[in-house]
Amino acid sequence: MSVSLFEIPLSAQSQSLQITLANVVYQLTVQWRNAAGWILDIASMTGDPIIQGVPLVTGVDLLAQYRYLGIGGSLVVSTDADPDAVPAYENLGTTSHLYFAVQS
Repeated sequence: MSVSLFEIPLSAQSQSLQITLANVVYQLTVQWRNAAGWILDIASMTGDPIIQGVPLVTGVDLLAQYRYLGIGGSLVVSTDADPDAVPAYENLGTTSHLYFAVQS
């Protein structure tokens, strides 16, 4: 089995985008919160909340506890120079990345 990684295009600003993950369209919202760092919300294409308040941390599958939702892959965060460094305000989308991983 191999793993395919797809980078989710983000920038160092609070943002919302629609993206297709495992053939389903989702709305992702990423917000910077000074006390917590980058936080991810996932909603349906129509904006109905699915998952809210997930911190973008490294070293874990952000969707692991949500397998029952059937999203069909994993979300992982990595930073170029130090894969375990949590994304900072200024480096999201440049040297810190959010990936959707799918096993095939």
